[in-house]
Amino acid sequence: MDTAVKPQGCTNLKLRQLMRRVAQLYDAEVGKTGLRGTQYSLLSYAVKLGPLRPVDLARAMKVDASTLTRNLRPLIDAGLLVLEPGVDGRSRLVSATPAGKEKRQEAQRRWRVAQESLNQRLGAHRVLALHALLDECQDLLADIPEGNHDE
Repeated sequence: MDTAVKPQGCTNLKLRQLMRRVAQLYDAEVGKTGLRGTQYSLLSYAVKLGPLRPVDLARAMKVDASTLTRNLRPLIDAGLLVLEPGVDGRSRLVSATPAGKEKRQEAQRRWRVAQESLNQRLGAHRVLALHALLDECQDLLADIPEGNHDE
């Protein structure tokens, strides 16, 4: 007879519910800059890694190309990112504009407020344990092929 305790409930649902709560906290702060959380992430990657090809940016962010393209457009339209010609006539490079770099700094300050709030609400020890557990789980699931379910 198996007397081991078995997980109850749906892990996917529980993770999504937690993600929604955490995203609400971050979006409320970062949103004060006019950016959504996903836009802040994209802008941060572009500032840190750019100029770089969209395919390389998508790979670094672990999103598919169509998701990246969809998320790039509002930042380009807002003048925070630009798509410039690459080394040959067919390639393009994503880079942050000076306004994009300023917006990223502003959003980074709001992100820090959100992170400190989360640390306070959950306790730093839980956040550290959660990060370690999430990293370990990511490693254990690394062999699963990535699909088109990214945001």
